[in-house]
Amino acid sequence: MKIVCDDKIPFLRGVLEPYAEVVYLSGKKTTREDVRDADAIITRTRTICNRELLEGSSVKVIATATIGFDHIDTQWVESNGIVWRNAPGCNSWSVKQYMGSVLCTLAAKYGFDLSKMTLGVVGVGNVGSKVACAASALGMKVLLNDPPRARKEGAEGFVSLDEIIRSCDIITVHVPLNKEGEDRTVHLFDEGRIASMRSDQILCNSSRGQVVDNKALKQALKEGRLKGGVLDVWEGEPDLDRELISLLDITTAHIAGYSADGKANGTIASVRTVSEILGLPLADWKPSQMPAPEQSLDFSIDAVGKTFQQVLSEAILHTYEVEQDSFRLREHPELFETLRGDYQIRREPSAFTLHLKAGTAEMEKALRQLDFNVVTD
Repeated sequence: MKIVCDDKIPFLRGVLEPYAEVVYLSGKKTTREDVRDADAIITRTRTICNRELLEGSSVKVIATATIGFDHIDTQWVESNGIVWRNAPGCNSWSVKQYMGSVLCTLAAKYGFDLSKMTLGVVGVGNVGSKVACAASALGMKVLLNDPPRARKEGAEGFVSLDEIIRSCDIITVHVPLNKEGEDRTVHLFDEGRIASMRSDQILCNSSRGQVVDNKALKQALKEGRLKGGVLDVWEGEPDLDRELISLLDITTAHIAGYSADGKANGTIASVRTVSEILGLPLADWKPSQMPAPEQSLDFSIDAVGKTFQQVLSEAILHTYEVEQDSFRLREHPELFETLRGDYQIRREPSAFTLHLKAGTAEMEKALRQLDFNVVTD
C-alpha cells in the first residue's frame, strides 16, 4: 500500500508508516508518476487533483486537510470511482481568531469604537458563523448574507448583499469558490460592487483570492473610494501585486486558518478518511500533544481602568497579532509560499487560560464567547 502526502501537512509523519509506504512530496510539484501506483493522496490546496494528475493511477481516495476543495476536480474524480473528502470546519476557529485580531488591529489604527460599528459577514457557514460570533462578542452589530442558507432556512436573519454594502462599516467575505451557477462567487466583489461601496468602508477577504477583483480593489484604494482593505488570499498567488500590498491595511500570506489547532483538525480528518477507505486502524487517531507557542498559555489581564474593548483586544492580541504576519509579507512578498509552509506556531484562544482581575460579568461572558478559558480572581 502506498500513500502520497503533502510534505507540509503537520503531525502526519510516522502515523501511517506502520501500515503503508508513505511518500512526502511538495504539494505543488507532485506529478502523475508520483501517484501512478499510489492508493491514497493526502493533500492541501497546492496539488491539483484532476484527470491530468490521476488518469491511469491506482488512487482510491483523496483526503484534503483543508476546508476548500476547489483544487479537486470532483466531477472527474467521482466519475472514476475515487472517493474524495475535505475537512469542513477544521480551521474555522482559527479564522475566527484571525478576524478577531483584524478587527482589534483596525480599531487601534483608526480609533474605532467597535460597539458603534456594523460588520457584514458574507458567507455564513462554519467559518462565517464563528466570525460573526467574534464580532458580536466585541460588541459589534452583525448583518449576515448567505443566499444558499436563506433559500434553505428562510430569509429571516439574512440580508441581501446590497444591504450589506449599504449598511456595514466593515465587510468580511467567507464564501467557497463557486465558478458557475446561481451562487457563483468568482469576482463576487467585482468592479461594479466595489464601485458601489463607500469611502468609509473596509473590505476583508480570507476566503478565496478570486472572490474579490484585485485590480478593482486596488483602483478603489488608490482613488480613495474605500477606506481600507484586508487580504489574506490573492488572485494569482503566490505572485502578488506589490502595489496592492502597499495600499492595504493588513496583508497576509493565506494563513488565516493556519493555527496549529486548525492544522491538527485537518490532519485528523484526513487520516480518518484514509483509514476508513483503506481499512487502517486509525479511526481514533489524534496528535499526542500540541506544540507550545512563544507566548504563555496562562496569562492575566487587570481590567482596572480599562474599557470593555481594551480588555478584549488585549486578550485577543495576546494570542495572535496579525500585524506581525502582515509585516512579514510586506517585507518579503516573494516568500509567500515559504511564509505559509514554515508558518510559526499559533494556538487558538481555547488553548489559553486567562485570569481576569477586576473584570465585569459582561467582559467574562464576551471572553468565553471568544473561546478563552476564563478564571476570575
